[in-house]
Amino acid sequence: MSEATPQPPAARLTYEEAVAVLTAPGAEFELDTENIGGVAYRVFRNLPTSLREVYDQARRDHGDKDFLVFENTRLTVSEAHARAAAIAHELVHRYGVEKGDRVAIGMRNCPEWVIAFMAITSCGAISVSLNGWWSGGELAHGLMDCGAKLVFLDRSRHERLAARIPELDVRVIGVRWDVDLPEGVVDFDRLWRRAAGRSMPDLELAPDDDAAILFTSGTTGFPKGAVSTHRAVLTALANWGLDAAIRIAMGVLEEPEENPEFPPSILMAFPLFHVGGSHASLLSSFGIGRKVVMMYRWDAEKALDLIECERITAFLGVPTMTWELLHSPSLPRRDLRSLNVVAGGGSPNPGGMVEQLQERMPDRHWTFGWGMTETNAGGMSNSDEGLVERPDSCGRPTPIIELKVIDHDGNELPPRERGELVVKSSTNMRCYWGQPEATAATIRDGWLRTGDIAEIDEEGHVYIRDRLKEMVLRGGENIYCAEVERVVYLHPAVFEAAAFGVPDERLGEELAVVVMRRAGAALDATAIRAHVAEHLARFKVPRYVWLHDEPLPRGTTGKIEKRALRDRVLRRGLP
Repeated sequence: MSEATPQPPAARLTYEEAVAVLTAPGAEFELDTENIGGVAYRVFRNLPTSLREVYDQARRDHGDKDFLVFENTRLTVSEAHARAAAIAHELVHRYGVEKGDRVAIGMRNCPEWVIAFMAITSCGAISVSLNGWWSGGELAHGLMDCGAKLVFLDRSRHERLAARIPELDVRVIGVRWDVDLPEGVVDFDRLWRRAAGRSMPDLELAPDDDAAILFTSGTTGFPKGAVSTHRAVLTALANWGLDAAIRIAMGVLEEPEENPEFPPSILMAFPLFHVGGSHASLLSSFGIGRKVVMMYRWDAEKALDLIECERITAFLGVPTMTWELLHSPSLPRRDLRSLNVVAGGGSPNPGGMVEQLQERMPDRHWTFGWGMTETNAGGMSNSDEGLVERPDSCGRPTPIIELKVIDHDGNELPPRERGELVVKSSTNMRCYWGQPEATAATIRDGWLRTGDIAEIDEEGHVYIRDRLKEMVLRGGENIYCAEVERVVYLHPAVFEAAAFGVPDERLGEELAVVVMRRAGAALDATAIRAHVAEHLARFKVPRYVWLHDEPLPRGTTGKIEKRALRDRVLRRGLP
């Protein structure tokens, strides 16, 4: 399915009218119902068969356009496709990769990551995205867990794994090494050059063939491998296209126009092993011929440099990244005329961020939404006027995604009542690799349990209030950490904050918050408690407050690592 949005009707439509027009029989986003694994799902009728079709169409439509930019490397769509075809040929004919085999990628962001992913998913194998921040033991566990027969590794990841590779029974292709390759490791560049000019392997791919394994964030135990089909990934891409088309039809988003000065481009702030990187940033770029500019690691000043010099038109990251851009001392001096879209997801927006976007980045489109690894980032988004009207909502879903909120017994709750959000969609993962019990506990009759506490209003707008595991149960009262954090962020002396529960003998749990002060700001625990008390009920005022002048620890996706903060606090002992 092309990601180009259709021409909207002349008059503005309501949300419901826009959906009816855009999903009607014969429309680009026509909906149908199909039985998948014994469950009836809504599906897009005009979806491509596989990701390989998307790559091939991009080559035909956008072959000469810049596509992958990283440091001194710049590849067009055709160049990236040709290298992916060569690698896919070698996977099949040199390494004997067959349909359904797992081939892993363990490296930081670079063009070779993208080329490897294209090759793997084009030859019927399953791409396994290894977290680039994992230790050697974690990388080894990920490879053993999925049974990979081959892995693409950069030098740093190989050094962590080297001692364990003999026992893993996995062959290695080395990427971007600046020293001689060790015995048994084949050089990526030599591999594709050896098969240069070869076409993509000619084999049948079906929509419900497995395409990718992405590991969950692993807040409890080792991360689980979420298995997604070609259909699930492609449905997520089409869902974003439909969402944009709805906003155009409603008159809240302009029809995209060719701008020779600022052609479509996106800054790859997410790591590619994260669904926000591989799906929302990378795969969504194929259909529109969008240039992807990669960052090796997140740095706000480097990001602003790249936005200026590469004339970036779209930025996508977790809200803390946008927060850092907004508060960069160099922001007023930057030339950001090209930047049209600021988007994000993965965690709640800090309190006051929408107002600061209006003040510091006016005349841009802002989109923040909700999605998860298990849904291939498919979910919902809130944009522009909707964000101003409902800054704490993540929007409402398109018709391809069904949502409801349930209680502990699985009963659907009425509007405005809080419970666990569950999702039924053809964007959902098929299973957790090799974990039938975990799969059965997460997916029931097609409904996927998200672990998020949410409420849905009468018009279908969704409000994520917290994670089930991040809710603090204090003396029988539920405290939602995200709600407390939003309020703490509103204090003018606060730069960032994280709230969580700590054990309490009398109440079961007590609320704690760690705060990073703004540079030069005067702030103490009493002021934080007084500020929260002005906005929230007394039982939501944190008992424990710790103040820092250094950034709080972050994980691979840029989100604050609450577990690490909590463990550090408990090791030191509570006052």
